[in-house]
Amino acid sequence: MKVHPSRLLILLCLISSTVLAQMKTVTGTVTDEDGLPLPGVNIIIKDTNRGTQSDFDGNYAIETQNGEIISFSYVGFVTSEIAVADQNEINITLAADISTLEEVVVVGFGTQSRRKITANIASISSEEINEIPTPSLQSTLTGKAAGVQVTQLNGKVEGGIKVRVRGISTISSSQEPLYVVDGIPITNADESINDSPINPLIALNPNDIESIDILKDASSAAIYGARGTNGVVIITTKQGKQGKTKVSINSSYGVSTATNTRDWLNADQYVELLTESALNSGFSLGFIEGQFDFYANGLDWRNGQVDTDWQELALVDGSVQDLGVSVSGGSEKTKYFISTSYNNTEGIVRGNELERYSFRTNLDHKISEKFRVGANATVSKSIIDRISNDNAFATPLQAIAQVPISPAYQADGFTPNNDTTEYYNFLTEEFNGNFRTNIWRVLANTYMQYQILPELNFRTELGYDFLSQVAERFSGSLTESASVGGFGTANAVQTEKYNLNNYFTYNKLFNDIFDFEGTLGMSFEDSTRRLQFIQGQGFPSDDLQTLNSAAEITAGGSSRTRFNFLSYFGRASLTIANKYLFNGSLRYDGSSRFGEDNRFGWFPAASVGWIISEEKFLQNSNVLSLLKIRGSWGITGNAGIGNFASLSLFQGAPYNQRAGLAATQLGNPGLKWERTTQVDVGLDFGFLNNRISGEIDYYVKDTEDLLLNEPVPGTSGFPNITRNVGEMKNRGFEFVINTKNIVSNDFTWGTSLNFSTIDNEVTNLPGGDIIVGRNIVREGETVSSFYLVEFAGADPANGDALFIRNTVNPDGSINRTTTNNFNEADRIIAGSPYPDFIAGLTNNISFRGVDFSFTFQGEWGASIYNNGGRFQSGNARFFDNQTVDQLDRWQQPGDVTNVPQARLFTTNGQQASTRYLQDSDFIRLRNLTLGYTIPGDITRKFQMDRVRIYFTGFNLLTFTDYDGYDPESTADFNGDSNIQVGETFYSAPPAKTYTVGINIDF
Repeated sequence: MKVHPSRLLILLCLISSTVLAQMKTVTGTVTDEDGLPLPGVNIIIKDTNRGTQSDFDGNYAIETQNGEIISFSYVGFVTSEIAVADQNEINITLAADISTLEEVVVVGFGTQSRRKITANIASISSEEINEIPTPSLQSTLTGKAAGVQVTQLNGKVEGGIKVRVRGISTISSSQEPLYVVDGIPITNADESINDSPINPLIALNPNDIESIDILKDASSAAIYGARGTNGVVIITTKQGKQGKTKVSINSSYGVSTATNTRDWLNADQYVELLTESALNSGFSLGFIEGQFDFYANGLDWRNGQVDTDWQELALVDGSVQDLGVSVSGGSEKTKYFISTSYNNTEGIVRGNELERYSFRTNLDHKISEKFRVGANATVSKSIIDRISNDNAFATPLQAIAQVPISPAYQADGFTPNNDTTEYYNFLTEEFNGNFRTNIWRVLANTYMQYQILPELNFRTELGYDFLSQVAERFSGSLTESASVGGFGTANAVQTEKYNLNNYFTYNKLFNDIFDFEGTLGMSFEDSTRRLQFIQGQGFPSDDLQTLNSAAEITAGGSSRTRFNFLSYFGRASLTIANKYLFNGSLRYDGSSRFGEDNRFGWFPAASVGWIISEEKFLQNSNVLSLLKIRGSWGITGNAGIGNFASLSLFQGAPYNQRAGLAATQLGNPGLKWERTTQVDVGLDFGFLNNRISGEIDYYVKDTEDLLLNEPVPGTSGFPNITRNVGEMKNRGFEFVINTKNIVSNDFTWGTSLNFSTIDNEVTNLPGGDIIVGRNIVREGETVSSFYLVEFAGADPANGDALFIRNTVNPDGSINRTTTNNFNEADRIIAGSPYPDFIAGLTNNISFRGVDFSFTFQGEWGASIYNNGGRFQSGNARFFDNQTVDQLDRWQQPGDVTNVPQARLFTTNGQQASTRYLQDSDFIRLRNLTLGYTIPGDITRKFQMDRVRIYFTGFNLLTFTDYDGYDPESTADFNGDSNIQVGETFYSAPPAKTYTVGINIDF
């Protein structure tokens, strides 16, 4: 059959028009998970050759028809496919393909690929530290990194934080790591005026942090030489990204309570126990009832008219309010990040509050293809309403020693009762005193970087760190300063630090096999500290609280001090065939703090690695993703001593209004660096496309030339001298495992577990034991071990306190018999203030917009000595209120108990012994977060890219057998020689916080 050409043309036109009628244009925008547009995304109609790419703003348009599938693919992101239905607009968010990206780790003076690192570095991202309701940056690290112990001293909002990286490597030098913010080492010294430390990093806003990298072994830390022994914490703040401007708002509000309270005697129990205690000591009933009448201040204690819960007055409900706004974005040439934040934390200890205002701006600009400049700067102001240290009756927690039959207020219900209390009533400070500290902190860093050659660049950095702390305290006419008509103190400290870094970086790939990177540079650091203080007394009115109104200036003074570092450093790394790794560094450090004979020191390090999974016999493994062994060796130092520890010092000492000089310090020109040699052997592994990954490490740290403030004979006229004495060893295992338990489009679940062992030993102490109070430094033992007489309970026959003799028998055995004479018992090493095992467990779960995460943290092996126990749990030796367990005292022959007979004003077991030493093992639910992100198709209708609401809890649960306030809370005053390492003394527990908040991105 022959078809006419004209009819065939008509038929083809009809078919074409039908097809064209089914085709349509679909438009949309492609973005990443942060809402930033992705230019150049490949957009293809599956099984066809039709396609396009997204433009600079992520927009696209493509011809398609219902039933076809559009495929979106982009390097570094997971490919996504969408079936076309009736929609004409398809907006899509591409998820980063973690398996194809190499994690970049910040190291000293540069960055390195995680895959090629031969050192041990723990990394924590912003997602792990943001939105945790604490003003302390260090607290957000707890449980996140193996071998890193983070301890908050107590529940005060400004409370000091102890960070220990791989144990204790010194006796009396600094034990804190070096903190480096955006490349600049910062001041980390406490400037408190009442021996109760303020966290020096309190000025940093955690929400400004992009990542934290902790350099743990010598291979990574030796590039910082003289200050690397305790580890290095590198903090990198957020930077702008190319793309549209992004505005983020975070607002939250939370309430806080104490993690724990203790049970104390109520009025009836107190009367019962103290009456018995008085009678046992021979006092009459009339005497003790007369005391009760005094304490009750006219109230009828016999009929329960007064029963004061002093703990409830000291520990109150607190709150945490956070508001933060950030703006970021940029073009190909200029990128910016600007943020501002406000934090108001009302503490759980009465009278304790913190306000913090901060502003940060980070700017990077590309002047040309070769020349870049940038600046990072933050300004913050912190205002702290402070309270006295733990060893002052004016501190709220010492109120628990007050008698429960003493009213807290006078008959008017407002004026604090300070007439009939056993001790000073802390409430008078709240109503008639003021203790405020203002802190200004400025951190700034500018840089210029020039690309001299494609493989060689030069970078210069100038950093500035300014810390101003002004503390003013006034105690009015109703306080303990009433006798002098009120007392006032003003104290101002300013610390300025300048840091200059200049270094070259060379990076070149030779023959596609040898990848070489080298860094060579110098660093200079200068720090100046100025102090002014003045005290006065006799104020005409409690409303006039500045020292201008004082009738008499009783004391005043000023001081200046300074130190500097000059350093030269170099590092080289070589990767061969992407599997054989070599790294070496050398730093030459000089410090004004050390003796003229040893002012400079060398700090070398070297490490190697082998990525076994890159070998041919493993390359095609479907199970093994990564297998790398590595080893490192290096030497680091510790310079955490006084600025003039090597010098003999004199000071003005007027006598009879005549100027004079007095020697104040004995010099040691041979004083040298404390040196730690560290060896680390590690294994990195990954299975099933890194669904399971982790690392195992074993390390040994040998410290020699320990810096010690060693006592000298009093006849010398000096109390001590700083010397290099002894050696110490730390060793331990670290294990980290990360698992992606479930990975799907709707549901993901990942787990991270880390645990580590820490074994500390003093290996050489030529001068013999060093005993300070209840701590001892002894060769063969853990540093600062507890050195106490061993308590053995109460004698069932007469209620006397018993102690184990622990004396040496003639045959060399130990005499384990008991005695009621404390002086007949020898002290033993009874425990350690440091844990020998720490662990952290984090889970992150997300399901269709819901995210859920939590972190458990635990420590085992440490002990705490309750130095206040002799008052709090002293079987009613004093009139102090007692813990309820003291009711289980010995009362008659045959009673078996650990509480000796109550005897007023008579020592019966209150001596320093293991009675007040307890294991402080614990597991704590450190934080928990539950959030929900509203679907994007809803939020975009309101011009918002993302809206997330969340609940966060901090310190929610604690599992422990420790019966004190908290297994982490230790005494916060370090100026009293009566308090040693690992002791608690009326120390407040940390806060438990419940927070709700919202994140909005535009």
